[in-house]
Amino acid sequence: MQREAFGITLEGEVVERITIEGGGLTARFLTYGATLQDLRLAGHDAPLVLGFEKLEHYVSQTYYFGATVGRYANRIAGGSFRLDGQLYQTDRNDGPNTLHGGSKGLDRRVWQVADLGKDFLTLKIADPSGTMGFPGSVEISCTFSLKKGGKLAIEMKAKTDRATLVNLAHHSYFNLDDGGEGSILDHRLSIAAMAYTPTDTACIPTGEVLPVAGTDSDFLLPRAIRLREENRVAYDHNFCVSSARGSLRRVAWAQGSKSGVEMEVWSTEPGLQFFAGQFPDVEVPGLGGMHYRTHAGFCLEPQIWPDSPNRPYFPQAVLRPGEVYRQLTEYRFRGPDEA
Repeated sequence: MQREAFGITLEGEVVERITIEGGGLTARFLTYGATLQDLRLAGHDAPLVLGFEKLEHYVSQTYYFGATVGRYANRIAGGSFRLDGQLYQTDRNDGPNTLHGGSKGLDRRVWQVADLGKDFLTLKIADPSGTMGFPGSVEISCTFSLKKGGKLAIEMKAKTDRATLVNLAHHSYFNLDDGGEGSILDHRLSIAAMAYTPTDTACIPTGEVLPVAGTDSDFLLPRAIRLREENRVAYDHNFCVSSARGSLRRVAWAQGSKSGVEMEVWSTEPGLQFFAGQFPDVEVPGLGGMHYRTHAGFCLEPQIWPDSPNRPYFPQAVLRPGEVYRQLTEYRFRGPDEA
């Protein structure tokens, strides 16, 4: 366990970097955005996630590398929704829409250390009523634990003093081969979802819930992320795991094409956002001086389905006083030589 200063934000807030170890994993977290900066698996030399060496590179990037996003992960069409008959307008930071809670969402703020041990870290943050246009003051905590068998467990909790929306997600970019120096398009992937939500050109769900069978979104059986026509690899879609939050179950599996390292994703959430990392080439150096190009990493983000406040037949993200929001997600890693 190690705790050190990492930098200072423009607002003068000190950002810490905290290292924990356990279960064959070593992880480094930043209090800025409750961010997973670096993750290593014993026996595998390269990092498993994309990250940066300097705070200013996190501040300048807009693709949520390793961050905890919210108060509402993913998109809200038009940045507006009705709750209990009242219309709310949230910060529109993605064209006319709200993305990941707005321009100063949870990923853009400094969290506080609430608890810390050799193999776990709990961060907390208060999100005042009206921030980014969301009603209700919300207290949020996120506990990262490294457990036996190569498990990174993430438990997110929240409570509110007024009816609001809470939908949190972990936004790491994974590369199970070389840490991001190359492409993830040849990684093998499976997603345990029979349906997905197609989107318009702004990545807003059309409202349809369609079967994956016979489409490019069919990952029921493991296959390469890459399609025969590479320029069509533009995944940024919600896969419909279930109709409501449930018990912890496996929702996805991935394997590096060169390393053989495997990752399972287990979660309680009804949706899984798969983003294939089609961001522009990153201009600043990543971990170890790597140059991250498009498709250097992919995201598997358990969460509520996008734009659910405007689709009443989608799983809902409403949290009321006296209730506790709780999400549990685990990323489970295994080396090629492990049974």
